[in-house]
Amino acid sequence: MKYYILAGEASGDLHGSNLIKALQEKDKDANIRFWGGDLMQQAGGQLVKHYKERAFMGFTEVLMNLRKIFKLIAFCKIDIASFKPDVIVFIDNSGFNLRIAKWAKAQNYYTNYYISPQVWASRASRVKAIKRDIDAMYVILPFVKPFYEKYNYNVSFVGHPLIDAIANRGQVNEFQFRKTHQLSEKPIIALLPGSRKQEITNMLSVMLSLIHDFSDYQFVIAGAPSQDFEFYKSIIKNKNVAFISNKTYDLLSVSYAALVTSGTATLETALFKVPQVVCYKGSTISYHIAKRIITLKFISLVNLVMDKEVVTELIQNNFNKRRLKQELHKILGTSNRETMFNAYYDLEKKLGGKGASEKTAQLIFNALKTKD
Repeated sequence: MKYYILAGEASGDLHGSNLIKALQEKDKDANIRFWGGDLMQQAGGQLVKHYKERAFMGFTEVLMNLRKIFKLIAFCKIDIASFKPDVIVFIDNSGFNLRIAKWAKAQNYYTNYYISPQVWASRASRVKAIKRDIDAMYVILPFVKPFYEKYNYNVSFVGHPLIDAIANRGQVNEFQFRKTHQLSEKPIIALLPGSRKQEITNMLSVMLSLIHDFSDYQFVIAGAPSQDFEFYKSIIKNKNVAFISNKTYDLLSVSYAALVTSGTATLETALFKVPQVVCYKGSTISYHIAKRIITLKFISLVNLVMDKEVVTELIQNNFNKRRLKQELHKILGTSNRETMFNAYYDLEKKLGGKGASEKTAQLIFNALKTKD
């Protein structure tokens, strides 16, 4: 079978790579072409475009790059038509993917979506277009299936692929890790400022402002694979902080606490059982637009899945040195840590256990065999 997979950002690359591996196990003749990143390329198949070429964040940045985005969309359609896939699999990245999906369905391609667009967070009106353009949807968060059912759209809950990604890792030797990266013996506070330049710029300077107030701890920045160290240097300046690129999971496995930019990283941090404070600050324009269209009472996936406040969220003006210092002190205290650990274990149960990639690959492959 011929598979065309469209993923964006580092998280989509991770989940796309595991899906590719699972598809190759189910279909020994799988011919896979994709948009993604390094992990998907290592898994197999042919890379068309790297996600770094379309890493635009927020309404303002998207508007500034509209010409480039439209060119990429046009090229994608031509490439799909040339490849003639048996199925197109969209992974998250709704702004780009839903535009391709509308065209693809009109061209009678079989369309699947793995990791739903966040229509449950804002603009639920998009469900009508999704029902029209997507033949099969595989969701990874438990509350998303009942959301779609309200619109008479039957989707498959396959569990969260992060559970597999974390469970399949080898153990990290903490002593060796510290030695390799020249870290001291102090407990580590991991800083996860995001993966895009705009969010890193907004988040990291405030996170770094706490260094002198927590001298008994060692702050370590988790560098995103999509950004070079030279970019971080302009923000770090002369601050006493370590920097480790593209080793976020290894870093979390040896961390005592974390300051995390809202997104998939909040869930990853929770699955590593690391107490965290969730942070987010966007541009003023983007924030006020988002505030008017997002209908959720939480922004972190941890709190959304648990449907209660497990981790503190510092958003926009609340994300400042005073509040961040206050909340970090809390998660370093014994009682707060124990409460959070217990909630993390409940969270993992709700996420449905292992095997998301395998389940999704099997459902896709079975549907293609049925179509034949």
